[in-house]
Amino acid sequence: MPQNESVRFTSSLLKIPSLPSQQLKKQPSHPPPPLPFFSHILNSQLANTVISFTNFIDSLITRSRLHVPRTPGIRIRRSNLFANSPLTCLASLTLTRSTDSAHSESHIKSPILCSASLSLSQPAEPAAPGSEALVTQQKGSGGGGAHSASRHDEERVLISEVLVRNKDGEELERKDLEAEAVAALKACRANSALTVREVQEDVHRIIDSGYFCSCMPVAVDTRDGIRLVFQVEPNQEFHGLVCEGASVLPAKFLEDAFRDGYGKVVNIRHLDDVITSINGWYMERGLFGLVSGVEILSGGIIRLQVAEAEVNNISIRFLDRKTGEPTKGKTKPETILRQLTTKKGQVYSMLQGKRDVDTVLTMGIMEDVSIIPQPAGDTGKVDLVMNVVERPSGGFSAGGGISSGITSGPLSGLIGSFTYSHRNVFGRNQKLNISLERGQIDSIFRINYTDPWIQGDDKRTSRTIMVQNSRTPGNLVHGNQPGNTSLTIGRVIAGVEFSRPLRPKWSGTAGLIFQHAGARDEKGNPIIKDHYSSPLTASGKTHDDMLLAKFESVYTGSGDHGSSMFVLNVEQGLPLWPEWLFFNRVNARARKGIEIGPALFLVSLSGGHVVGNFSPHEAFAIGGTNSVRGYEEGAVGSGRSYSVGSGEISFPVLGPVEGVLFADYGTDLGSGPTVPGRDKDWKCASSRS
Repeated sequence: MPQNESVRFTSSLLKIPSLPSQQLKKQPSHPPPPLPFFSHILNSQLANTVISFTNFIDSLITRSRLHVPRTPGIRIRRSNLFANSPLTCLASLTLTRSTDSAHSESHIKSPILCSASLSLSQPAEPAAPGSEALVTQQKGSGGGGAHSASRHDEERVLISEVLVRNKDGEELERKDLEAEAVAALKACRANSALTVREVQEDVHRIIDSGYFCSCMPVAVDTRDGIRLVFQVEPNQEFHGLVCEGASVLPAKFLEDAFRDGYGKVVNIRHLDDVITSINGWYMERGLFGLVSGVEILSGGIIRLQVAEAEVNNISIRFLDRKTGEPTKGKTKPETILRQLTTKKGQVYSMLQGKRDVDTVLTMGIMEDVSIIPQPAGDTGKVDLVMNVVERPSGGFSAGGGISSGITSGPLSGLIGSFTYSHRNVFGRNQKLNISLERGQIDSIFRINYTDPWIQGDDKRTSRTIMVQNSRTPGNLVHGNQPGNTSLTIGRVIAGVEFSRPLRPKWSGTAGLIFQHAGARDEKGNPIIKDHYSSPLTASGKTHDDMLLAKFESVYTGSGDHGSSMFVLNVEQGLPLWPEWLFFNRVNARARKGIEIGPALFLVSLSGGHVVGNFSPHEAFAIGGTNSVRGYEEGAVGSGRSYSVGSGEISFPVLGPVEGVLFADYGTDLGSGPTVPGRDKDWKCASSRS
């Protein structure tokens, strides 16, 4: 996704550190959680903040040493305030009088005035031995060295009036902000006796409202008593946003998140929620990204800094199947890397990484695959290490037995299979499969060589080269011969097919196949007519030759048993040689599953048609487990055209046991008589449920 260069929304200086590198290392498979941005900062500060309202009392002590009379009704005591606080909010308070003489107390023109300044400071270095003595001396000088800070906090001072003013002591221009500050006060009310802790808590509440960047409690001694003034500084009005470092975060998402705040005073709590939603956007998509910094600049411009962990490098590490230690692999690393959709320079997505792991596993050559993100130094990027454990690349398998069904021939009664397979030829995931199967009547010898991704192709095109010699029963179309004699169809096939994904869930296949096929009797001799003198070939010779151009398109849903599926297959005979057959065959299948509570309703429909001069054994056979169930293969009939419909409902019975009700219907659409050599007594349609 292109960078959001057009996002120029335009924050008091408040920064949050970038994504820690240790977090990526310790939790590689989880994105950083979206922390409450400002609440995390403010809570950690305000929780350790002490508003030194007691400095007002300390100042009164200082004035008393200068022979300034104390205000009646105020008890004065000194305490050492939270010397070990990690982050202390200090307020220095001074008392002044307007006098005609600097050394005379009898010419007082005005009551005592108070002013306060508030600042945040980090704890100082451990005090030197001399400083401890000074603290001890200060405690003792107050006449109450045994009094603790917590006890001093419980001393109450009578407050006659509570006001909210700006930092200059004047009324706030915006009464709504003044109302927000007043509404935040809980303990501080007029004509109430307050402790230092209660004043501290109300200062926290004003800051927690989110509308103010500072708050100073100022105590003023008046003729009517002590006036407590909270001098606040509102945040700026929001007038724009500058977002930096976001390459995948949509501009519209930012616009929608900040749109309601334009022209309004920045509320830190609302800004915290917005930043949490941005971090949540990254988390929902499994992306390694978060808001790393925020600044409120002059003019009400918010600068938003986003940290996105881009992929710096991807490497493959082979692990031993038994020890788990790094080893040398047989697969070429580029064969694995080209399967990954995650590329260098992209923001790392865990969801995308999971899909890449699944893709590598479907190659069939890996036993275990995992991706581990690691920080790439101090660059803010991540290095991806893919750990893979290879499966054994290939081997032999065989099985066999003796059947009494075959009584003649050099291998009478022998049935079995033999297979050699190699999953990773040349370390490029190319597959070689050689198999031989022999049954009572049928037999097949096949060689398949598949390159699942042709080198240099960027469309993920695969190539399959096949050679096959098979012998299959001919009664699917021609029926049983008198005396139960067997009729078989011998085929020699050679061809090449190319497949590639077309769209999500769609794939396409194109190929060129040559076929040499003919009928044989039970002794294996070629024949051109059956017992009823019906032709067994289209050319009138012992064999039919054809060159087929094949096109197939497949749609697959989720891959579950009840998901949708559609297949369209077209075969065109190419008469490049005069004796080669010329025909066109179209076949389509569709399936749809619908969940009805715990049950699954499955509907399927298939149909096809052949035009031209084709071999009788190429007709559509109706019946069997993939057609009309309850009948043998081809037992319902055969034809140039066919249509089969099926409906079934499956439901759980007990544990893994399921019950199924089904109904199938198949018909040759009246095209059966057009197929040469078909048994004239067969029915043209049948159903079974």
